[in-house]
Amino acid sequence: MQRRVSDEDIKNRLDKIKFRIAVMSGKGGVGKSTVTALLAVHYARKGKKVGILDADFLGPSIPHLFGLRNIRASVGAEGLEPALTHRYKIKVMSMQFLLPRENQPVIWRGPLIAGVLREFLGRVAWGELDYLIIDLPPGTGDAPLTVMQDAKPNGAVIVSTPQELTSVVVEKAINMAEETKTAVIGLVENMSYHICPNCGHKNYIFGEGKGTQLAAKYRIEFVTEIPIDGELLKLADSGKIEDYETDWFELFPY
Repeated sequence: MQRRVSDEDIKNRLDKIKFRIAVMSGKGGVGKSTVTALLAVHYARKGKKVGILDADFLGPSIPHLFGLRNIRASVGAEGLEPALTHRYKIKVMSMQFLLPRENQPVIWRGPLIAGVLREFLGRVAWGELDYLIIDLPPGTGDAPLTVMQDAKPNGAVIVSTPQELTSVVVEKAINMAEETKTAVIGLVENMSYHICPNCGHKNYIFGEGKGTQLAAKYRIEFVTEIPIDGELLKLADSGKIEDYETDWFELFPY
């Protein structure tokens, strides 16, 4: 029987990674996985070695975005082998790769999720990376707490949307990062506006400026507004998000 992963195992794996970023929100449905994917592609286009850990065991989206839905995990000499994305060879590990079929639910309580997440942190063969981006599930429970305490991200990127209800819940994620001594290195507002394909008018459907106001309230950097973009939706749905040309993180300093 294989022994449990130790703190030393996790440290040895993560010491080979220069910078670890947790993408979090506190709220579901805001597009954390899309932001994770776009940020990973941003770094990969700069020639960086990038990995994505899909820590949302109950609703993994990363394999779908990158066209990796039919991948199954394999074990090599160094541990669990991450899958490689088609265009930029970003390394990806997801719970989806361990399930017998795509629509198989993971019906686990929090402590079990936390335990398996530690196994991922201590057994995935990332090798040397410039960036590991960790796509967190909604909320402030076992999985996000495990990542904050055991993966010790160098920073967190917060994802919000313009709705007032979302902002209230997102503040919980910001406060969680602060309480776990994780630096918040930026806030991204997703689904900020829509541009009319006919006249080019920018329409802030849910209101304007809420993301910048939230960032100012907590004195964190406002990174960008990502619009409701039909081209992004089309490529994400077809597993070709690496072909999306716009780089919303062009000015991101990390």
